[in-house]
Amino acid sequence: MRWGQLVIGIVCMVMIANLQYGWTFFVPDIQKTFGWDRASIQIAFTLFVLFETWLVPIEGWFVDKYGPRIVIFIGGILCAIGWVMNSYATSLSAFYAAQIIAGIGAGGVYGTCIGTALKWFPDKRGLAAGLTAAGFGAGSALTVAPIQNMIQSSGFQATFFNFGIGQGIIVCILAFFMNAPKPGQVPDTVQNTAILQSKRQFSPSEIIGPTMFWIVGSAIALVGGLALWSIGQQFYIPLALAILIFCYGGYVVWTRGQPVFTLMYFMFVMVGAGGLMVTANLAPISQDLKIAGIPVSLFGLTMTALTFAATIDRVLNGLTRPFFGWVSDHIGRENTMFLAFFIEGVGIFALYKFGSDPVIFVILSGLVFFAWGEIYSLFPSTCTDTFGSKFATTNAGLLYTAKGTAALLVPYTNQIQKMTGSWDMVFIIAAGANILAAVLAIAVLKPWRRKILSSATHSESLKIAA
Repeated sequence: MRWGQLVIGIVCMVMIANLQYGWTFFVPDIQKTFGWDRASIQIAFTLFVLFETWLVPIEGWFVDKYGPRIVIFIGGILCAIGWVMNSYATSLSAFYAAQIIAGIGAGGVYGTCIGTALKWFPDKRGLAAGLTAAGFGAGSALTVAPIQNMIQSSGFQATFFNFGIGQGIIVCILAFFMNAPKPGQVPDTVQNTAILQSKRQFSPSEIIGPTMFWIVGSAIALVGGLALWSIGQQFYIPLALAILIFCYGGYVVWTRGQPVFTLMYFMFVMVGAGGLMVTANLAPISQDLKIAGIPVSLFGLTMTALTFAATIDRVLNGLTRPFFGWVSDHIGRENTMFLAFFIEGVGIFALYKFGSDPVIFVILSGLVFFAWGEIYSLFPSTCTDTFGSKFATTNAGLLYTAKGTAALLVPYTNQIQKMTGSWDMVFIIAAGANILAAVLAIAVLKPWRRKILSSATHSESLKIAA
């Protein structure tokens, strides 16, 4: 029963993977067709990721209360509508609107599938979340060449339309077969010396603080965003929003919720930003390095550097999620984070130093994606281990919004590249952020979480005794 649910979730994730990982192939043709600045086009990608992530807690609340079917079904419809709108878009505003709709749909599907896997597999939480997330990470690998070929033969508009309709229909059909576990079908927690799981079920408001504070914060963000837009400074809206989240949001969680959530969120943003930068700019980076069209032969295959890198990146980005999830089930979440984040930092730095060689570019970009994708299994698992499984979809969704916050920084990587004339500074910043996150996982998160879980377990024991 539960393995069947896992397979359905994985297939749904495969169907929405192109919405994020396929975007990079459309950017050059969009720029060539309309002549817009690349940074302005990438705002559409940022908007997609923002709405894919920031609405997941609300969608997760619906899943925890009403079940997964309705959310996945509506998500599939919105994914199809978003890409169909992209196929007809002739202005930046139209692309922005389309990506917002696609992001809402993808977030509904993504958050539901991850949350359902976390609930069905308390004994294999890292592996289950990793396998589900792998569908999203590697799901677009098989369609890299078909998307590129269709863009060349039929144009990017037809490609948006055909893939959007096909992927959306499949998600809608699978929605009818999705179920959440009923009480008693799975244990609440699993005893494992390497994995610490809370017996207490934290509600979302206990983690991030009272709802009223977030309503106020949203109002501030809306007013500030409209003000910047009205004076023609819309390019800086994402930066202002990121600052507001870190300052105001961090203060609210620290004083009214669970401060350890702030640390996990900060780490997620640091690691996520580097991976999203490469995801959104893989094609432009390879073109700027003048290696995109150079043939590369590896493993008995020959493809251009960009196509090879994109294909192997998606495969490894998928494999890393169940692999590191499985590893974390055995050696602990924080220990696994340290290994993965450190490898990511070294990989990004090496890509900066040696990426101008097409063969090395393919290999190192694969290493970067392999060490990056695991955040989508490790952080949801750590969140559910810490705060319980009752509200797993909502709580994991709250942490998943860190991906949206990280995406706010993506347009400024293009700005840094434009100002400096190379990607060097972007790579150095991303590498340093990953190394810092690796150290924080071991030195701060691990002892802090152990202390919290020990306190929560003691409190639950007192309640039982009383």
